[in-house]
Amino acid sequence: MPDTVVDPSELGAIGETRHSKRVLLVWDAPNLDMGLGAILGGRPTAAYRPRFDALGRWLLSRTAELSASGTATLEPEATVFTNIAPGSADVVRPWVEALRNVGFAVFAKPKVDEDSDVDADMLDHIDFRNRDGGLAGVMVASADGQAFKGPLEAIAATGVPVQVLGFREHASWAVTSDILEFLDLEDIPGVFREPLPRVSLDSLPDEGAWLQPFRPLSALLVGRQGVS
Repeated sequence: MPDTVVDPSELGAIGETRHSKRVLLVWDAPNLDMGLGAILGGRPTAAYRPRFDALGRWLLSRTAELSASGTATLEPEATVFTNIAPGSADVVRPWVEALRNVGFAVFAKPKVDEDSDVDADMLDHIDFRNRDGGLAGVMVASADGQAFKGPLEAIAATGVPVQVLGFREHASWAVTSDILEFLDLEDIPGVFREPLPRVSLDSLPDEGAWLQPFRPLSALLVGRQGVS
């Protein structure tokens, strides 16, 4: 597996220096797409798609906060990791180009099978940045506690501020953590144009509410997952 998943020479083009500490944002697109779809009960309309320009401004603000509390030079780095399903390149390309135009680096990986996820690639990049000059802060936007809980807690234990971004309904491992900070994406100004139609088991309406599946039932034929 490669040491890094983002070409450092490309990142240098946006003003980063090799020896600066990074404030790193990692966005797990497949996981968050699934979580947002579960909240909405389908594909998001324009009003409910995350605004990455707002997310980028928040990262710049967070970097300024961390810079004020230390003497090191800090550089923000915003990354999105995604899978590209066969035949979807033309559909996904405008989104990828828009992200790059905002200032995000994008790691795209073909979706060949169920094992073609980007979890290991995200962890590799976090580890690489942690060794290459060090991290002054890391933010991971994902609800995947199986992949991220242990590695992020290990980083936080060294004194590096670690935040998990996501939806509180799907990230109890981060919400209840004693060492990780959780921030709901709806609490970042401007990330969503409209309030999400969220339903929680803790605040159900009197008439009840539908909770949509996280994935289609047909996925059982591929992943062979069961519920005990």
